[in-house]
Formats: sequence, C-alpha cells, structure tokens
Amino acid sequence: MAGDYDAYRAWWRTNGPSAIADYTEGKTSYVVGLAPQRAMEYTGIQLAGILRDRLGAEAFEGAVDPENKVSSHLADRPDGEWLKRCHTVGVNVRTVGSFWNVLKYALTLPDHIRGIHLLPIWEPGVVGSLYGMASWNLNGEFLDHEALHMFPQLRSLENQLKVTVNLLHAMGKVVGMDVIPHTDRYSEIVLANPSYFEWLERDDLSIVNHRENLHEDAEAAILEWLSEYHPDQTFTRRGFFYEMPETERLTWLFGSPDDYDGRVERRVDLVDFLYHAHLEPVPATMGPPYRGLEVDPSPEALTVDDAGHRWRDYRITRPEPMSRVFGPLTRFKLYGRKNDNRDWAIDFDYPRREVWDYFTQRYAEQQARYNFDFMRGDMSHVQMRPDGVPDTIDGFYDPLRAVKQHIAAKVPHFAYFAESFLAPSGTMAYGDEVQHLMASEAEVTLGNLQSIVPGTTEFLNALESYLEIAEVTSVTPAFTVITGDKDDPRFDHFHHHGEVARLFTGLFLGRLPLYYSLGFEQRDRHYSPAPNEYYTKLYVFRERNSPKAVSGPWRWGGNLELLTALQQVHRFAAGTLPHLGAAAGAVSVREDGCAYWLRPDTYGDADLLFVVNFAAQERELTLDVVTSATQADLLFTSLPAAHHLLPVRARSLSLGMLGSGGCRCYRLV
Repeated sequence: MAGDYDAYRAWWRTNGPSAIADYTEGKTSYVVGLAPQRAMEYTGIQLAGILRDRLGAEAFEGAVDPENKVSSHLADRPDGEWLKRCHTVGVNVRTVGSFWNVLKYALTLPDHIRGIHLLPIWEPGVVGSLYGMASWNLNGEFLDHEALHMFPQLRSLENQLKVTVNLLHAMGKVVGMDVIPHTDRYSEIVLANPSYFEWLERDDLSIVNHRENLHEDAEAAILEWLSEYHPDQTFTRRGFFYEMPETERLTWLFGSPDDYDGRVERRVDLVDFLYHAHLEPVPATMGPPYRGLEVDPSPEALTVDDAGHRWRDYRITRPEPMSRVFGPLTRFKLYGRKNDNRDWAIDFDYPRREVWDYFTQRYAEQQARYNFDFMRGDMSHVQMRPDGVPDTIDGFYDPLRAVKQHIAAKVPHFAYFAESFLAPSGTMAYGDEVQHLMASEAEVTLGNLQSIVPGTTEFLNALESYLEIAEVTSVTPAFTVITGDKDDPRFDHFHHHGEVARLFTGLFLGRLPLYYSLGFEQRDRHYSPAPNEYYTKLYVFRERNSPKAVSGPWRWGGNLELLTALQQVHRFAAGTLPHLGAAAGAVSVREDGCAYWLRPDTYGDADLLFVVNFAAQERELTLDVVTSATQADLLFTSLPAAHHLLPVRARSLSLGMLGSGGCRCYRLV
C-alpha cells in the first residue's frame, strides 16, 4: 500500500472489506491496514455498524446509553502500576474534529496500543489555547453533528463524551484526561473565584501593587461591575456573593451556561472593566526562579487589541536559562505569601486549603462524570521550593499529586502520567526532577526522547539513563516517539530518520512504555518547514495573525511509506507481544547508535533477540550475546534485506549490515 494516498485508497477498496470483516469477527484487534486518514472518512453510520458488529448489539446499545458506565478492563486493578506497561497515544481532539471521530481513529489502534490520552477538552480562552481553559464546560468545537442526528441521546456534548469513553472501554482501551494547574488568565474560573488566584495592579510599564490579598480589590471591582450590569440588584456585601455556590455566581456573572456567545460577551465586558481598574491576574511562569516579575518594556511585548487596550507581556526579573512567563495563563494560588508578597516569596508552610479543595474536587468531578482511567499532569516538572524536595511529603506538596490521590481514594486503578522532561537538576525545577516525581507519586513520566535526534550520543545516553531510572525508582520514563508539543516546524530535524526504529523499540523494549501522538503514522519528513496546517502542535492554539496561525483543518501527512512500515511492525507485534515474558533482559546500548536486548518467548524454548540501529548510517553488526543458541532465525526485519539462520560462534552473532533506522527480531535456537 506504499505510494500516494490515491493509490492507497484504490488498494483499500480491494482489501478493506476483508480487513473490516476480520475485525468485526474478532480475528484481529484492529482494522489491519486502515490508514488513520481513511478511518476519518467513514460516516457515523458506517462507524456504528462496525462497532455494533464487533461488540455485539447488546453491548453496543449499552455503551451508547450515556446513563450507563462501561468500565475499562483495568477497573479492578488495586493501583496505577499498570500504566508503566501501557502503550499510549495522545489525541488532540481538535485535529480530528470531535469526540466521535476519536472512535474512528481507535479502529486503527492494535490491542498493544491501549491508552488514549485526550489533550485538554474544555472551553479554551485567549488565542484559543487548549491549555488555557476558560471554564469547566466542554469545548463546543468537539460536538459531532452526525452523531447528534443518529442518536437522540447524543444531543449534548457531555453525553457524546460519556458515550465515546464507554465505547473506547468496550474496545479494550483506557482513557486519560489532562489535569492543568492553571487556567486562562481571564477565565470564568478566575472571575468567579478571584481569591483562588494571584493578582497585580499595573500602570503601563510598572507593577504598582502585588500585595498578598490584592484579590480583595478584584472582588470589589467585580461586584461593582455586577451592580452596573444588574442595576436592580445590590451586591454590596462581598462575602454574601462569594459564599454562593459557584454555579450561581457564574450565572449572575455570565448568564446561562448554554449561551456561549452571551457568556463570552459578558466576560469581555468584565475584563474591560478590570483593565480600567488596572487589575490583572498574575501570569503563570516556568523554570527557576519562577518568581519576581516585571513588565517587559520592549516594543514587541506590547499588544493593542481591537478595543484599544494596551496589554503588556511580563518577564522574570532575574531569569535563568529556562525561565518563561506564559502571558495567557494564570496559576492557582495554592499557598500564602511571605511579607505581604513584597519579594514574591511563597510561604509553603501556609497552604490555602480552600484552593486545594476546589482544584482536587473539580477534577474528581470530571473523572467521575466521564469515567477516565488516568491523568496526564500538565507542567508536572514545576517544583517551586528553592530548597528542592522536602524531607517530609504531606498532602499539600504538589497539586497534581493531590488530584491523583483524591481520585484514587475512590478509583484505585487511577494512574498519573507526568509531563516532566527529566531535565538536569535545577534546570526546569528546583532540585531533582526524579525525586520530585517520586514524591508526587507519578507512575510514568514523559521524558525527552522525542526531543533528541535518534542515534546521537545524547539520545543513547538519555535512553540508558531512563532505563536506570525505571530500574531503581518508582517512576518509569516513557519511550516517546513524537508528542503534540514537538510536532512543530522548529523540531522537524528530530524526525528526519528513525521513526520505525522508535516505534519498534517502544513496543518491544519491555521496560519503558511507548507514547506517541496521533498523526505520527502518516507524518511527512519535513526537510524544510511545511505549511502550518501539517503540524498538530499548531492546533493546540487558534491564532489568526501570528507565526502559529493556521487556516482551515489540520492535514494528514502523505507518508504512505512510513504507514506501510509501521503497519508491518504492528502486525508483527500483534502476533509476538502476547507470547513474550513480562521481564525484558538487559538492554545493551552501543556507541555506534545501535541497541539490542533479549526477551524470552513463553510459547517456545527460545529467546528473542531484538536489534535496532537508531543511527542515520547503516552499520555492520556483530553482537556479543550470552546465549546457548547455535543459530539465529530471522523473524522480522523492517528492511528488504534478509539474513537467515546465522550461526552463533563463541557467543558472537554476526548479523551483517543493518540500514539507517532499521530493526530486526531473531529467534535464537
């Protein structure tokens, strides 16, 4: 099926019906050979027919009832340790258009890809960023109108997500949500709960006030605006209004939750009022020293909006290499401040319990409503204590840990996938990131292999380090192939070779779980930047006039050669992974860019030898393998060249040439 997409479609017309029949009859765990792009072209009726035939009419009807909850196959696990062995794909729902379309994509996922991580699913705020959530309402972009007309019970977005998770569970998948310790700076969450966030007062280029309880001025200003908006009501007593349930406050402030345009209009009007009062939430920061802000006076740091408001970016006063200020975001104010915040110092001995309760309960509500199995913690690398990880870890150490613990108390199998890049100590967090992740009780962390050219010394050193971390700590780094934050023109050079080797290693290594993002399967090799519409990262935003701007829907790549090679790996994995022993042998990482490891075949009297060449050059391979075998039988190669029954002599196995990004599996007999 290699070639252009039209040729693939012609191939699929001939081969597709039998592949779908094999899936619906239970002969395969996925629709073999189905390109994700082609899966998106199925109608809702076709999708429903395939799933009904696969699951059975009774199970299908039960799953499409949003009043039912279909549990995942891992729901009886006592803890989240299963995540360390779960291969996962990240899905930016904006790229496929709707929750319902995630099910079409799932048809292409073999049983050995069981985890589906949904990038943020809530209403976005400024620049349309998925990570700048504007409210706890689901993102209206993700409503599927075809499903709405097919099933009366799916007329609400909430029910569509519930049923999507039900069906994914019925298909043998586990589903994860993002947990984000920040919101859009002017989200409904901030404006309804100003005391849960940090505020500053700005006069053009100067921060004139950032005292600890400046939120009191924000509360008073919001009540003043509310009185003008509702002149027949009196909102003079601040405590009375902020003691109301949040749902009532939101209705008073923004109107009906079903009136999206009306809510946005009123929020814009309230932000305008706060702008003229010079009040702003403090923007989120990343990287030591985290604290200490000033207005950036440079011309490029000034934005003038359509209303003539002059917005300014901020910067860290004494920045270190990874210091960043995220202007569109603001972080929950989880702790008190020292000395009335004169020096921007956090008082970690004074957790603000009401904020912790709010943050953990809201995410627990999301998990319970939609039946998620794990969380991906955004910015898990953030550790703001200048002295590093404390000796005693209490319930107020880390907000992501608190969410995981809160949910796991009722849902024991709930697991935590951390977004931490395992940077050197003191780089992106104060202290050691691995110690922080252990204290935070993360099962898996993202790591940074997706940000390194495969085969380089840096890549091989990182791989060896991750294997050691998995061996000696409670945290397991992922073997990342490509992630949503790296599918960006700036990072094309990471993926000029080695895509098949990455997937093969992630599947068969046996020590690190695989993680990749939707779109990898057909991704083109960009030797010069492609149009923005080919990068999933740029669909995290909705920018109109910037280098990140996109026009129209996201586009699948046309790399059918890669799709063909990955399909070969998946077919081999589907027949091989169920037979492998749980434990992998030691992994040998060579300086020439190659790696190899042994795993026992539990259905036979043999070890399987896996060999990968990550380097951009082909290699002549002779390996020293501790084995009693007398020959090696080639089971799989990603390259056309084949080597059969190579003799083993004095523990030395001569495998001949292995091309760039090539991978093989031998049975030693």
